[in-house]
Amino acid sequence: MTMQKYIGDSKMFEYDKFYRECQQLNKPFIKSKINTSHGNCYVQIDLMTCNYDLSQLQQEKMTTLIQNEIKFIKSNLEYSFNDFHIDKEVAWFDGVSTEHVHVFCESLYDLSQKQN
Repeated sequence: MTMQKYIGDSKMFEYDKFYRECQQLNKPFIKSKINTSHGNCYVQIDLMTCNYDLSQLQQEKMTTLIQNEIKFIKSNLEYSFNDFHIDKEVAWFDGVSTEHVHVFCESLYDLSQKQN
């Protein structure tokens, strides 16, 4: 059985259960949730569930990933992007399009697993 890389639009107890699973498996906790104010997704990656941090290179690659998403969102006038933040333990992105959220979350997970 492969491990679920992220959890999306779930109930609070499901997020909690997934968080505990991530702690046990030493994996990052990644969640996505629809932001009702604009209809796009709020995505968060939390590395406090594992014993490693994002390197500077990983942070830069995540910045490139979100900049590509922002370009897509700006090219589609019905979408809006709010903001993002990336550091060595936590990153969040407010405005990922619903049509890209799965690939975006999978990419975040994959980037977090690559060592320099």
